[in-house]
Amino acid sequence: MMRAGAHLGTAGLWGRSVRFWSNRRGVAAVEFALIAPILLIMYFMTMEASQAIETSKKVSRIGSMVADLVTQQPTIAKADLDAIMKIGTLTLQPYSRSVPDITITAIQITTDATPKVNVVWSRKVVNGTYSVGATAGTATTVPTALKVAGTFLVRVDSTLAYKPIVSWTTDSQQKLGFVETLAKGMTMSETYYLRPRRSVTIPCSDC
Repeated sequence: MMRAGAHLGTAGLWGRSVRFWSNRRGVAAVEFALIAPILLIMYFMTMEASQAIETSKKVSRIGSMVADLVTQQPTIAKADLDAIMKIGTLTLQPYSRSVPDITITAIQITTDATPKVNVVWSRKVVNGTYSVGATAGTATTVPTALKVAGTFLVRVDSTLAYKPIVSWTTDSQQKLGFVETLAKGMTMSETYYLRPRRSVTIPCSDC
């Protein structure tokens, strides 16, 4: 009798297992539990990739837009440069997890037999603070194709430490797994050169 009971108990357990695995709803639940995390990861990665690409395009747009606004001025002042850089910063909206650093540098290439490339004036914004950029009179560099004697150029450098939206933290010490590195930011940068539009040079009255 005990053997028969044990046999029946085992058979009952086996029968329940067979019914569970043959039940399509049960199989679907198991499949969903396995696939859902993968689908969520793929969704967030796709979303973040699209936002990163769009933000990178906007960082490039900062350089062209700021250079275009500066080179349309026959003369300029610090207040004008700061206002233009502020406009450049606003082009990143709705992205607002970090702010760009922008440097505007006026460059004069001399007419010497061996042309020199010198800074005329420079202005920058770093972490929201406006200040003098490179020191006037110091040497700088330009691409070989742009190193033409007697040329005046405006260079705009824009840099952003892009912070992914998934890089949130629970506290200052712990980060969410694989995004620990991403939380530090991915550097996006662009350098843009443009010549004056309305004058030969663009002097800055108080730079």
